[in-house]
Amino acid sequence: MTAMRRGASALLILLGLMMCGVAKGTAQDERPRLRLWRVPSPPRLEDYRRGTRPAGEVCVSDFRQREPGDGTPVSLQTTACLSYDRHHLYVVFICKDDPAKVRARLSRREAIFEDDLVGVVLDTFHDRRRAYLFLVNPLGIQADGITGEGQDDDYSFDTLWYSEGRLTEDGFIVWMAIPFRSLRFPATRTQTWGIALGRIIPRLNEQAFWPYITRRVAGFLQQLATLEGLEDISPGRNWQFIPYGTFAAARFLDLSRAGVPAWRAEVEGRGGMDAKLVLRDAFTLDLTVNPDFSQVESDDPQVTINQRFEVFFPEKRPFFLENAGFFQTLENLFFSRRIVDPQFGARVTGKAGRWAVGALAMDDRAPGQRLPPTDPAHGRRAAIGVLRVQREFAEQSSAGVLLTHRTFGSQSNSVLAFDTLLRLAPNWTLTGQIIHSLTRSGHERSSGPAYSLDLSYSGRHFFYSGEYVDRSPRFQSQLGFIRRVDVRQMEHFVRYRWFREGKRLQSFGPNLFTLVNWDRRGRLQDWIISGGFQAQFAGPTAVSFRRSESFELFRDLGFRKHETSFGVSTAWLRWLSLGGSYRFGKGINFYPAPSVDPFSATTANGEVEVTLRPASQLRMSQVYLYSRLGVHRDAWPLLQAPGLAPSGKPVSIFNNHLLRMKVNYQFTRALSLRTILDYAAVLPNPTLVSAQREKRLAVDILLTYLVNPWTALYVGYTDHWENLGLDPTSPTGIRRIGAPAHSVGRQVFVKFSYLFRF
Repeated sequence: MTAMRRGASALLILLGLMMCGVAKGTAQDERPRLRLWRVPSPPRLEDYRRGTRPAGEVCVSDFRQREPGDGTPVSLQTTACLSYDRHHLYVVFICKDDPAKVRARLSRREAIFEDDLVGVVLDTFHDRRRAYLFLVNPLGIQADGITGEGQDDDYSFDTLWYSEGRLTEDGFIVWMAIPFRSLRFPATRTQTWGIALGRIIPRLNEQAFWPYITRRVAGFLQQLATLEGLEDISPGRNWQFIPYGTFAAARFLDLSRAGVPAWRAEVEGRGGMDAKLVLRDAFTLDLTVNPDFSQVESDDPQVTINQRFEVFFPEKRPFFLENAGFFQTLENLFFSRRIVDPQFGARVTGKAGRWAVGALAMDDRAPGQRLPPTDPAHGRRAAIGVLRVQREFAEQSSAGVLLTHRTFGSQSNSVLAFDTLLRLAPNWTLTGQIIHSLTRSGHERSSGPAYSLDLSYSGRHFFYSGEYVDRSPRFQSQLGFIRRVDVRQMEHFVRYRWFREGKRLQSFGPNLFTLVNWDRRGRLQDWIISGGFQAQFAGPTAVSFRRSESFELFRDLGFRKHETSFGVSTAWLRWLSLGGSYRFGKGINFYPAPSVDPFSATTANGEVEVTLRPASQLRMSQVYLYSRLGVHRDAWPLLQAPGLAPSGKPVSIFNNHLLRMKVNYQFTRALSLRTILDYAAVLPNPTLVSAQREKRLAVDILLTYLVNPWTALYVGYTDHWENLGLDPTSPTGIRRIGAPAHSVGRQVFVKFSYLFRF
């Protein structure tokens, strides 16, 4: 009850700030205005190549830098011309540059962020909260997304639009046509939108916009220009039906039955449909039956050995990615990868006035499938529901509620959260959240609160973020991603940057991070003090250095730790980019052998990434991750394990190697071939760590014909090898061997989907 009273007090404080401390933001009449005119026929890219421009368009050329300069003119002449007709908004960019220096590669959709880019930002509800992003490289390859205040840009959003691009003798030209039916906006005769036009020049680290958008003010969308003149346009009816089908043939080693592993072969066909219906121009209803959750992209390699807390792997499934921003809050209370195998689902997202709504309902077959046939709950499904309602007020401030619920048999988990985002001043933002969970298992019940508060200042030179988190030991979020409960934690990050406009060294400065947390009994768990320095050069090239001192309590044992790290990255050459980091210091062996207590260890972690582009259509990348744990001298008196060098020479606890080689070849804008080769090895000292000697090798080949995000054909082949062998004398029926010589899973698949749009 005391915790709940504290939560109520915190909520009252936040509500008071809503009423009296919220910044008013930039006045509407201070923003630049741009009035468009309707044209009788669409502009053509070839007209601009010949130097002629259609009548009726409106052009702007006063682009100003946001990075590395602040308000200085764009370094290369840039002009954007806009017009519209009944069905489309047209934007044409004319960009001057040396064509030999322009970074333009023929790549798959949304793989363009290493190239020169132009784009348009459209705030169609003119509320300065959410806006569409449309980006194009000089060859016309697209990327689209959603940007929102207080959230990361969401490039999982996809819609249907058109673009072309051409390199010219003095730069490049990009043509864009955005159908109004691909956008959501109010149903009024005359539209007023927010707009920004941008150009990114990677070799100069340059971002330039019209209108002038500065980092001296926190927030991007409140600085957009006002777009006027759009009359008698409508999204119209936009119904999408996307049937899909997959066929797969697989052979794999089935380890599900202990003691009797065996080879199995399966041939599977699967079909389903996703549907998208636009309601009242502003709301979208997504329905799915037997949804298409086959993943054609594998997870990026991450170090998972000797990690105390769960490792985060981002969502990749299309249904969950779209409009995921509607369900994001300060705490990650809806992590869609918790839903493993759904059959039916529905989602509603949209906006009406100052209200934003998101709702999701879905089942999950996985919990019942994991249980043995003798269990009464075998074959049953989990029922999942998520509801998000947000109300906007003042200038870029909001308050909302999030409810998540999961039920499986006699077990259930509900989480209710209230949150607010307050723009206190042009540079200050306060975000807070009050959460309560209720969990039932049979006749047992448990509940617990959690609180989170974040205060940040964002300016061109100075940045600060301070966060406080308080979670009860009884707090549970079964649909969320919460690494730790029973914690009261405070952390601060501060950074300062100096800028040198027109110089090779563009910016540099120090930063400082501190963290301290206690459990709910007041016992110190961790503290960290970490200082760093970063420098940014043209190219782009970046270097960094960091030193950390820390303490961690683990299994009632206190450990002093430290770490030193270096990092460098560069893309100075068009055809080559390099990146690498190395960290070393003193840490903890979290998973010692059964007869050994946790002890201090030396740590070494390295990462190297090399990307080659010998031709516009070819991209080759290699990533290597190395992690090593060794016995620290502080642990020598405590260990009596065999194999420990009495002379004090370095003794390895484990070595972990992860290697990924990836090759992409883009034949045309639609047709591509991708090959991935993964190697992973865990080489432990079994007397010191609880880990098995594992070696894995995997190959993944994918041929893709992608007309648009929903009309596509995939043909793939995967194969996985491990150092496993069948051994009838072993209790598990298998044994570890030296090399990954045996295939444990092989699959060939074909997937096809098609967009019907009405």
